[in-house]
Amino acid sequence: MKIALIAHDKKKPDMIQFAIAYKAILEKHELYATGTTGLRIQEATGLPTHRFQSGPLGGDQQIGAMIAQNKMDMVIFFRDPLTAQPHEPDVSALIRLCDVYSIPLATNMGTAEVLIKGLERGDFAWRKIIHEKQGE
Repeated sequence: MKIALIAHDKKKPDMIQFAIAYKAILEKHELYATGTTGLRIQEATGLPTHRFQSGPLGGDQQIGAMIAQNKMDMVIFFRDPLTAQPHEPDVSALIRLCDVYSIPLATNMGTAEVLIKGLERGDFAWRKIIHEKQGE
């Protein structure tokens, strides 16, 4: 599965800890991330991660484009709800696209852990069916 990993600046340490804790699960999937988050994940875990632009420079929109093409299977986005983000419209658009295309989305550690454990159990096999219907 294709998994996007995104974290606002104050949440990057949480994302790194998450990637380290669940490396054994994440290494079985294709990882995508916005700029600095992807670099820090690679440095901390050695996991191959396709890196897009940073969020404010269009990375959120690049991931959103993959969602709109049904080429992203899960998004883990550790948002900082207490700090104003200059690219908040992009963040809102990304979340909306996840809702439109029924892409599993976690915006905090608690939900991310539920999703990652479900991924480990095979709870998201329905995404493979969708890809098969599209001839991928």
